[in-house]
Amino acid sequence: MSAPHSLSAWIEGVGLIAPGMPDWAAGAAVLTGRAPFQNAPSVLPAPLLLPPAERRRASRVVRVALASGLAALEHAGIEATTVPAIFSASTADGHNCHALCETLASDDHRVSPTRFHNSLHNTPAGYWSIATGAMCASQSLCAYDGSFSAGLLEALVQAITSQTPTLLVAYDAEYPEPLFAVRPIPDAAGIGLVLSPVQTPRSLARIAIALTDTPPDPLAEPTLDTLRTAIPALRGLPLLGLLAAGGPGCVALEYLAPLSLSVSLDPC
Repeated sequence: MSAPHSLSAWIEGVGLIAPGMPDWAAGAAVLTGRAPFQNAPSVLPAPLLLPPAERRRASRVVRVALASGLAALEHAGIEATTVPAIFSASTADGHNCHALCETLASDDHRVSPTRFHNSLHNTPAGYWSIATGAMCASQSLCAYDGSFSAGLLEALVQAITSQTPTLLVAYDAEYPEPLFAVRPIPDAAGIGLVLSPVQTPRSLARIAIALTDTPPDPLAEPTLDTLRTAIPALRGLPLLGLLAAGGPGCVALEYLAPLSLSVSLDPC
């Protein structure tokens, strides 16, 4: 039985980077059928806000997290230094994990300090603070394929309890072989959402969520739904599709089985 909606806030800004959808404007057109989906590798902007040394070390997972989060804040017209942030991903840096495994499987087991600190799940949050100068609190979450919903739930809780706009950054990036064989994430992707506890002139829609036992909703377009299931961060695409369509509605997003996250939107 579905529970009544109990958490609500307002969406102020959106960021999107995904295969065939380099930004939110392109993604909105694809998700509403105004433009055809043409699968292409994700375009990850260079992390120009980082100092040169950190820029060279920034992995694909760091780059997609920074870019999607910054795009959402720019859309909302909010400075990064003023908002707490929730970083949610099903994985960490797959290429770095592969390199660490190669080192540990070799005769020389010495792991470089850079490799080690880039292996931590909160590495994107650390690069975020370096790039933006943000001193607000951040959290780094992981809930496997339910990571988008876990991050959305936490971001709404934070926005409501702290009574301040909160940024959600949900992201993932690919693994190389042989890890790809058991975790076949094909590319990097990220969704950024700025959530406000109060309505503002820039608010896009009111969002309300609750846990439910309703199965997750697929996307109507089969190729897009394949993308949704292939990259865990893109489990949020049905929500973005609803937002892009501009009308009220409700979707169920994948969470921790047997639960889903019921999300309803009312446009402003």
